[in-house]
Amino acid sequence: MPGIDESIDFRAIKIAVMTVSDSRTPDEDKSGDILVQRLADHGHELAGRAIVTDDIPAIVAQLETWIGDEGVEAVISTGGTGVTGRDVTPEAFAQVYEKEIAGFGEVFRQISFKFIGTSTIQSRATAGVANGTYLFALPGSPGACRDGWDHILKDQLDIRFRPCNFAELMPRLREHLPEHFR
Repeated sequence: MPGIDESIDFRAIKIAVMTVSDSRTPDEDKSGDILVQRLADHGHELAGRAIVTDDIPAIVAQLETWIGDEGVEAVISTGGTGVTGRDVTPEAFAQVYEKEIAGFGEVFRQISFKFIGTSTIQSRATAGVANGTYLFALPGSPGACRDGWDHILKDQLDIRFRPCNFAELMPRLREHLPEHFR
């Protein structure tokens, strides 16, 4: 049965939160606030926060900044994962991935289906790894952020979660890079 192994010491992950939106301000960023509160409530560290426009170069630039920062181990974004013309977050993330984590989007939609039914097919939630940094893109609604954190990320970013988790793999994410980049 999956669960937390209390015999393992918790390790806080340094997580940056990015909201992708042309219209949200820091005062109106409910989805970003939910993610920040959830990660803090679970003992993780906020490593950065930004609101970025729905623009591939802007999203890629922010991701590359955080991917290059040793103080950021994971990025969670919210917004821009739909199917309209301005929804370009998955395309931006794909430009920086070294490896895609296809199962993330699949499981997110499976979980989301329980709450919003077939409307979940409009989500292009995605995840991957770049330079040893996990990248997760969630839809922009507060409900989607709660679902993504509560049903996937809180466990996968907790090194104590069994049978396995993303956190325990972090030391090995960069093993393909030349020694001077590790």
